[in-house]
Amino acid sequence: MKPLHFFLLLLFLLQSCTNHGQLTFIEKLPKKLKENSGIVSYTEGTAWFIEDNGNSDNIYKTDFKGNIIQQFDLKNGKNGDWEDLTKDKKGNLYIGDFGNNANDRKDLVIYKLPNPELEKGDKISAEKITFSYPEQKDFPPRREGLFFDAEAFFHFDEHLYIFTKNRANPFTGETSIYKIQDKKGAYAAEFLGKIKLCTDWNTCKVTSADISPNGKKIVLLGYGKLWVLSNFNGSDTSKIIIDEIDLRIRTQLESVCFINDKTLLLSDEERDDTGGNLYSYTLK
Repeated sequence: MKPLHFFLLLLFLLQSCTNHGQLTFIEKLPKKLKENSGIVSYTEGTAWFIEDNGNSDNIYKTDFKGNIIQQFDLKNGKNGDWEDLTKDKKGNLYIGDFGNNANDRKDLVIYKLPNPELEKGDKISAEKITFSYPEQKDFPPRREGLFFDAEAFFHFDEHLYIFTKNRANPFTGETSIYKIQDKKGAYAAEFLGKIKLCTDWNTCKVTSADISPNGKKIVLLGYGKLWVLSNFNGSDTSKIIIDEIDLRIRTQLESVCFINDKTLLLSDEERDDTGGNLYSYTLK
């Protein structure tokens, strides 16, 4: 057997033996996307990705064989800390530039792009939706008040819903929910309330979110856990029902999206010898 063929066979065998918990392995993502932070899918067998802070101002489309098949450079926006992707029913794409590890940013923005599946060339323009958290008075707050980082949002009924990544110490296990309009402009985000997920710092921080096409289920992602929210009406958070799913994997899961009302795509960042993969999961 030729050395290259042997290496590829060995790589396949090692990958097939890797424990992905409850997730189904689809592909190893391209090295260019090792710090992927958001995912959206428009067509069967493909997905769009972004990367977070320190990476380029690009969006990338991949097939399910690990190839980048299209990319756009965002003409009028910069990657401050891109943390999630979502789309609306018209096909518009939204980039959440609201990563805020230190809780000291005053330039939070969501970029609204046209449907990239319909665009030509290699550059794409965006409208800016800037916002602030009215409850934040200090930049940064004390460590017990570090509630203003975010890595997760979705679109629903002409609004964007943001779920914060709790960095408070001591950790409370809560995520705050904010609501803003999906149109160009500057907004004070409307605080809807908090929901408690779990209290383990390592697995209970929210890293991505999405809502099913029929609007009946929301998923929140953590480092190895998935929370399925139901009974959401866009305003009253007190009646939300939460079901927790342990995915039995502890990689740095960063992205989730629905491809239909039951099936999810998920991805994780590459860290050491783990992650950098695209997975699927079917809700029971």
